Amino acid sequence: MLDEGCGTHVKFRNCETPCFFSQSLMERMECDGRELIHQLMAPEYLKRSDQTIPAEYRVPNQDARPLFIQVDFGLTESLEPKLVEIQAFPSLYAYQPFLQRTYRDAYDLNLAVDPPFEEEFRRAVLGNHDPENVVLLEIDPQHQKTLPDFLLTEKMLGIKTVCITKVEKRGNRLFHDGVPIERIYNRVIVDELQRKQIHPPFDYRDDLQVEWAGHPNWYFRISKFSLPFLKHPSVPQTRFLSEGVPDDLENWVLKPLYSFAGLGVVIGPTHQDIARVTNPDEYILQERVNFASLIETPHGKTKAEIRMMYLWLDELHSATTIIRMGRGKMMGVDHNRDLEWVGASSAFVI
Repeated sequence: MLDEGCGTHVKFRNCETPCFFSQSLMERMECDGRELIHQLMAPEYLKRSDQTIPAEYRVPNQDARPLFIQVDFGLTESLEPKLVEIQAFPSLYAYQPFLQRTYRDAYDLNLAVDPPFEEEFRRAVLGNHDPENVVLLEIDPQHQKTLPDFLLTEKMLGIKTVCITKVEKRGNRLFHDGVPIERIYNRVIVDELQRKQIHPPFDYRDDLQVEWAGHPNWYFRISKFSLPFLKHPSVPQTRFLSEGVPDDLENWVLKPLYSFAGLGVVIGPTHQDIARVTNPDEYILQERVNFASLIETPHGKTKAEIRMMYLWLDELHSATTIIRMGRGKMMGVDHNRDLEWVGASSAFVI
């Protein structure tokens, strides 16, 4: 049903079951996430975070606030949400509502789905532009695991998904197949550009006549760099690696600031792992939290990580959620690929 609805094979693993959470727990995570985001909009933090933007990827005309923000929580045994990560970058805004509806239909669940946010999502991506002048920009999108979300976004909004290498620059304008691009729904991750040594046909520093739906600067400004600055009951102790190494390294998690999908993360690092880091300013150490295996499955109890997915147009609010279930050390689907009753999932509120 997922493949048929997306029009392509869904390559990442989807869990056999959705999850069921209480209204009070979901409201608490939504509130906690909102409070964390507002902390990071303080002038003092914004001034500090300006240093995070690499010179070669500093894009002009930054919006006053991020349009898309993801806040990931894990749950302790007592159902206390604890922050895992925060990132100002789009996620699967088209796929997740579809996944939730598919769970409901496949299992004939008599449960309400999340309130629709399609019109708000349309405003966020299109702005005031015609769909033909808006593109979803990615690197080699046909071979990304998130292709199902791209195709559902195309169907929902009437825009095209375009590889960044297929864009043409004329003066200070960008084009695709001769059609001017006026707004970009940005799904390009700079880390992947660098790893694959891709050189776009435009310079990010150019003052282009284009709008960004998800301005690229926010990817750096609200990220793992933000974690040491947050003060909140839901935030585990976090420090920059350059500030020193604790004695009990086994109780910490080493994370590179700018990576995606868990790349480079080391749980319980050794002193040898620390010694291999050549740029300690670009790593953090985060207190290791014992996230509980709370969900019963035929293959044993399973952990769930909850991503609150925010849109910030007129006001900041959580539009939908992603649930990631796993029994591995980490929750990403790549770390649970050989297991069953794990993977991407969806939440129903009961």
